Amino acid sequence: MSVICRKAVPEDIEYLTVMIQGYAEKGIMLPRSRKVLEQQLDQFIVAELDGQTVGCGSLFQLGDDLVEIRSLGIGEEYKGRGIGSKLVTALIEEARQRKIPKVMALTYEVSFFIKNGFDVVDKEIFPEKVWTDCVFCSKQLCCDEIAVLKILN
Repeated sequence: MSVICRKAVPEDIEYLTVMIQGYAEKGIMLPRSRKVLEQQLDQFIVAELDGQTVGCGSLFQLGDDLVEIRSLGIGEEYKGRGIGSKLVTALIEEARQRKIPKVMALTYEVSFFIKNGFDVVDKEIFPEKVWTDCVFCSKQLCCDEIAVLKILN
């Protein structure tokens, strides 16, 4: 198994659209329109397994010292193979290169993020997230996602 994580390119837009929409339909990821994905393509990486795109994730800047991992998804048939962890590692490396010391996520997969070195924190410590995405979310007043944070050294 040879997994490669790389920056997304315009040819990945269709894959990103379908992957994120599938998660959004299950209520576990915010939807992203094709137009938004085109505008934010530089924030995305994709995972390829033997030349086939099998996962994605993005790193969204919320403040000078904070980025969020979001739109992290793996094709159902590829889960459990460490691909998600490879994507997270690549996104953390991107944050390091940009000298951003804090990486957060809102998730239902708490154990996955803990396994990848994150700690559970109170989501109210991220007003940047609340005013960026949460104000538009249907779950705003009854959010059941868990906030996780990793401080980079």
